[in-house]
Amino acid sequence: MDLPGSSARNPDLDWSQVRETILMLALAVAQIEMSMRESDGSVEVLSNSFTSMVGQVKMIERTVAALPDSVEMTDAKVAIISSCATVSEMMHSAIIAFQFYDKLTQRLNHVTGSLGSLADLVNDQRRLYNPYEWLGMQEKIKSRYTMEEERLMFDAIMQGKTVKQALAIYVQAIEDRKQKTADSSSGDDEDDIELF
Repeated sequence: MDLPGSSARNPDLDWSQVRETILMLALAVAQIEMSMRESDGSVEVLSNSFTSMVGQVKMIERTVAALPDSVEMTDAKVAIISSCATVSEMMHSAIIAFQFYDKLTQRLNHVTGSLGSLADLVNDQRRLYNPYEWLGMQEKIKSRYTMEEERLMFDAIMQGKTVKQALAIYVQAIEDRKQKTADSSSGDDEDDIELF
């Protein structure tokens, strides 16, 4: 979508608040996408580092466990194995944090797609005043959501609820899902990790 640049500083007869709005939407999309690109490299390095560290910790643990038992070595072996377990737990927490970053990236991708769709619709005079075009755009946006909680939030906004009300609905749905998971969980820690 190519538009002439902003003429807000020097408005003429062709000045349009719609064009200015579209330019601001394009700026928001560009800023979000650049932030995601810049952070993706760092997160990839961190993710690869943690994967390697997990392997190294497991190797240290196996090596120490294979050492011969002696009175002098027993305390050292226990301390090293205990430290390996602590480091493993910390890395597990970090991996969960990376998964939240993945979720954030997906949401920001949805936002940039939604803003781009909105800008395209507003920029097209044939589509702008057609309610079916707006409905189609809304359905396309909703179809991108992977979590039921996101769809509930979307529906709340489309029903005219405030952002605060929609966020409360989202948070409550997340809490309900966590409670349901906790009630049916077998207590396995691996259930805490959710891949997106």
